[in-house]
Amino acid sequence: MADPIHQFQIQKVVDLGDVTLPVVGTVDLAITNSHIAMTVAFLLIVGFLTAVTSNAKIVPGRLQAAGEGVFGLIDNLADSIIGHDGRKYFPFVFTLFILILGMNILGLFLTFTATSQLAITATFALITFGLVLVVGFAKNGLGFFKLFWPMGAPLLLRPVVGLIEFVSFLLRPVTLALRLFGNMLGGHVALKIFAGFVVSLGLLGLGGGIGLLAFPVAALSLGMVVALTALEFLVAFLQAFVFAVLACIYLNDVVNLDHGPLRAGPVSSPQPPTTLI
Repeated sequence: MADPIHQFQIQKVVDLGDVTLPVVGTVDLAITNSHIAMTVAFLLIVGFLTAVTSNAKIVPGRLQAAGEGVFGLIDNLADSIIGHDGRKYFPFVFTLFILILGMNILGLFLTFTATSQLAITATFALITFGLVLVVGFAKNGLGFFKLFWPMGAPLLLRPVVGLIEFVSFLLRPVTLALRLFGNMLGGHVALKIFAGFVVSLGLLGLGGGIGLLAFPVAALSLGMVVALTALEFLVAFLQAFVFAVLACIYLNDVVNLDHGPLRAGPVSSPQPPTTLI
């Protein structure tokens, strides 16, 4: 059975030679399977959004409806979590979501998944964390540090709770990167293992004799491959959506620092209809 980790190895496609930089040193330049996967995902996303917006109609077709659905999903997400300022950060959250979703889904059709590389997911996480820091200091100044001073906790416990909050804040990019990386890596490894079972047991069954008993197990493994493939499509969407949700939550913490968590207003009881006499 083929090595299930082999699919995650970065391989050179075009070698561009070495370049010596003053501070960094020698850098090996090359176009790899990772570059190709990310470029193809980017081009497909640009093509999809161009097709959606180039011939927009009042009554949308299927493609336009799909594009508007994705747009509305992230727009409502940013507005519901961040609040009034959600529209300001919608482009960033939408870009994160659509790029991660595109690379996740494309990885199910190619032999390489870009988001299964920790360097890729860590880059997304660090960009998100960096934006949170920039917005936090730009909007609140030194008041940004109030994020780590819980006013609702008893005075004696505030330093301890504040230290815990500070450490958890620093761990945010780590958890963002590892969550996406781990789910994409684990799902693809499971798919590869069960697919390997199908091939190995099928070859064993072709040998005849007692090996014929391997056919039912191979059929069961094939069923697991189909089920896991369907699950991976769901995971591809959910991981992109969770990343977008967490990005909105982290932005909300610094955008609405002085207002506390957003809460829905009181629900008014329905009024009886007025009867005209």
